[in-house]
Amino acid sequence: MIPHLKRNLVALLVAGGLASALTGCGGAPAGTSSSTGTSSSAGTSSSAASQLDGPITAFAAASLKAPFTQLAHEFEAKNPGTKITLSFAGSSDLATQIIQGAPADVFASADTKNMSKLVDAKLLDGGPRNFASNVLEIAVPPGNPASISSFADLAKPGVKVVVCAPQVPCGSAAAAVEKSTGTTLKPVSEESSVTDVLGKVMSGEADGGLVYVTDVKANGGKVQGIPFPEASKAVNTYPIAAVGNSKNKALAAAFIALVTGETGRKVLSDAGFGAP
Repeated sequence: MIPHLKRNLVALLVAGGLASALTGCGGAPAGTSSSTGTSSSAGTSSSAASQLDGPITAFAAASLKAPFTQLAHEFEAKNPGTKITLSFAGSSDLATQIIQGAPADVFASADTKNMSKLVDAKLLDGGPRNFASNVLEIAVPPGNPASISSFADLAKPGVKVVVCAPQVPCGSAAAAVEKSTGTTLKPVSEESSVTDVLGKVMSGEADGGLVYVTDVKANGGKVQGIPFPEASKAVNTYPIAAVGNSKNKALAAAFIALVTGETGRKVLSDAGFGAP
């Protein structure tokens, strides 16, 4: 009887040990599952960060060339594997290109009017965000050979002045100043962007040109700036938005966040842009 009881006791102890071991094994997968869950969560975070790769194309007003080039380089440096291709031109030309199907992921306009064209055409992914402002300044060749000192001087006989075309934001601003001051300019040419206006001034083809204060600052010794108080009558607000058919919406959103965030505000301010 005793041996029999002893055998039963051993059997019970063995069974109990196995159950305990199985419970322990069951706990281990639970712990592993918990650990894997944490790992999976971290992996999701890493995965979210790693989603910022590949290319996007940003269409931006010509006046944004210097700050956007800097911001794109900083963005790429902080996000290896990304590529920001920048296309600069007059805002009206860029808006037309996007409407006609040009592959753009981000659009930054020098005015709200041209951004509204994309809003009306339902081509944006979300609403535009205003991120900067700008005002006009007179650009003259070094030494100011025509002795221009005011906006009214641009209307004097014999003064060769160059402006942006009316559909371009800088041209629209110039027209607004003309209207508010009762001054009528007779430009020798109307250009499609501020870059082209600057080119005419720098080449000596014009005595003065109406561009943005930021363009004069960006072109240091190549042109001289003549500020005029009437410029406050036509302040341009700059909006930015993601284009709806972007194939890399996460990257487009991240670049817009950089432009509209603290880093973007500092770079834009350093370039002479005002707050939106």
